[in-house]
Amino acid sequence: MAVSGPVAAIDCGTNSIRLLIAEPGDAGLRELHREMRIVRLGQGVDATGRFAPEALERTRSALADYAGLLADHAVTRVRMVATSAARDVGNREEFFAMTAAVLGAVVPGAVAEVITGDEEAALSFAGAVGELDPSGAPFLVVDLGGGSTELVLGDGHGVQAAISTDMGCVRLTERCLHSDPPTAAEVRAARAVVRDQLQTAVNAVPVERARTWVGVAGTMTTIAAVAHGLPAYDPAAIHLSTVGRAGVAEVCGRLVGMTRAERATLGPMHAGRVDVIGGGAIVVDELAALLAERAGIAELTVSEHDILDGIALSVIG
Repeated sequence: MAVSGPVAAIDCGTNSIRLLIAEPGDAGLRELHREMRIVRLGQGVDATGRFAPEALERTRSALADYAGLLADHAVTRVRMVATSAARDVGNREEFFAMTAAVLGAVVPGAVAEVITGDEEAALSFAGAVGELDPSGAPFLVVDLGGGSTELVLGDGHGVQAAISTDMGCVRLTERCLHSDPPTAAEVRAARAVVRDQLQTAVNAVPVERARTWVGVAGTMTTIAAVAHGLPAYDPAAIHLSTVGRAGVAEVCGRLVGMTRAERATLGPMHAGRVDVIGGGAIVVDELAALLAERAGIAELTVSEHDILDGIALSVIG
């Protein structure tokens, strides 16, 4: 049933936790508040299979601030989803108990839910393509997160094919990129992991059908901001902007080769991405090469609207 009044969507990923408060509008959503915190919930999960206590505490602190915003906006419906990091950890019940305590104090009964890769893909697609010209379909939406990357092919009628892969900026960094800056051998190892994952992906998703590549989430939008030479992160300037294949290759190569201190000097760079964006850049660069070869796609379009918007739309009905 459709609802009126403010609703909230919370996306808790491997690297960040994000909040959108919105209400129904003529075009689907009218944004009231949007923000992001880097909490690194997935810290060490790839190696230990458990959430670290300090990661849970960072997430609780951010969620408590979000709960205050829900109260300020008189939100009565909230959906919080957890993605890659929370799917397989051994102590995820600690996470659920924490979210129930924090959110439930404001919206009774509210708790996080873990969604599947297919659900994540569908929500990302719904959020990303809402403002795009339908003539650009089929769209390939790529949601590059901390622990996983979703590839979703679809058009105005919905998703045609999707896959969630076990590659993300945090996971790839922790697995392969240990030096500062990464060594050539580490970069080769990371690229090999990405190519292996992409081979699995294209067996499930016929990327050659795509006409438009849409990248969502922080790695993609930060790469676009750097490519455009923005002095600071500017969502309005980034949203629906494009970066050509040569620009993608140049920026990704530069980010991979930089030290963390050098990355930190870039105006659009969020401090919480400094140590992991090299891994994300490798994924983006390999994707760009693959899509140029298989689909003839010569540019990346980035969207500030993504799974968070899809979650909010699912609440509104």
